[in-house]
Amino acid sequence: MTAHHPQTRAVHPPVIVPEGSRPLGVPIYQGHLFSFDASDALAAAFQGPDEAFFYARMANPTVRALEQSLTELEGGSGTLATGSGMGAINAVLMGLLRSGDHVIAQAALYGGTHALLQDLAARWGVEVTFVSGDDPAEVRDALRDTTKILYLETVANPTTHVTDLPAFTEAVRGTGVLTVVDNTFVPLLCRPIEHGADIVVHSTTKYLGGHGDTIGGAAVFADSSVHRRVWEHAVELGSTPDPFASWLTVRGLATMPLRVARQSESALDIARRLDGHPSVTRVHYPGLEDHPQHEIARRLLPDGHGGVLAFELNGGRDAGRTFSEAVELVSLGPSLGDIATLVMHPASTSHRQLDAASLTAAGIGEGTVRLSVGLEHPDDLWADIEQALRKAS
Repeated sequence: MTAHHPQTRAVHPPVIVPEGSRPLGVPIYQGHLFSFDASDALAAAFQGPDEAFFYARMANPTVRALEQSLTELEGGSGTLATGSGMGAINAVLMGLLRSGDHVIAQAALYGGTHALLQDLAARWGVEVTFVSGDDPAEVRDALRDTTKILYLETVANPTTHVTDLPAFTEAVRGTGVLTVVDNTFVPLLCRPIEHGADIVVHSTTKYLGGHGDTIGGAAVFADSSVHRRVWEHAVELGSTPDPFASWLTVRGLATMPLRVARQSESALDIARRLDGHPSVTRVHYPGLEDHPQHEIARRLLPDGHGGVLAFELNGGRDAGRTFSEAVELVSLGPSLGDIATLVMHPASTSHRQLDAASLTAAGIGEGTVRLSVGLEHPDDLWADIEQALRKAS
């Protein structure tokens, strides 16, 4: 390089490849291009998600480290990381469905997923049948020759409905229908592939990242051929995650077991305190003995029931909004799985696109409040919740 002009040397700094040691942590590969010594090698890199790195929209070393970590975490054969949770859901549904296909989905779904299914129905002619998620017979009755996907959530947002994954995946076994499970609420606590799921989706923004400083998504596949199909669509869709965001998520994975365990313990503590409070008509948390799916949760989630709960307030919509704005230590915010406790009123925020009938069908009340419990001491959280309940009464 010393023979070249300064302008040329400025464009070509040395690229250091460690020799004799290796980084203990995952490096951030922020660059988007990789060079080759031979044209054939570059051509081969275009062939799939596990080939050599050449362009970051297709693959990146930091992103791949995250993908391989999640593959191990969920017990899959491959993972597609995306720029957001909805990026993962879009990549899966749009990559596997075409006009005239049929989807069976549980009614209690994340609002963004519900909106996407409605959009696919309106623009692509994809037919959608919603089931309660309580009885696998509903799925068997809804099956058609055109059914391609069964879409479930391990723990539904925000009702905390728990799906009996082994029973529901068994209902479509041998039919060619792929079961997609959103496992965002309970990573580590449940591994849906072990219960028959074909694809597991996550908003890595939540518990996997866990610190409120990154956004991302992922889809983990039991079958490598399905992974390949969705990857081919995803790289055209452009749902590529940022390397730095992926690095932050990898960092978050290291503390996730500790965080999830603490948040599950605190959520159960808060749920028990809310249960029977005069301002609260009902508490939704799988760890409570009177939860409709408590026995299923005991089987499916033996190590904890997650950090999210919901509860119904006597005063309906006005009470829900008042409570959400009256908290002081707890923050009014739209996400979950963070180190800090967050609250929101779904009827006026995440599920605002649903009319009254759709809210009822999804099991969400006008006064439903969702609480994502963080790492604060539960006594401090309860003091704040109690004063907000007084104001909402």
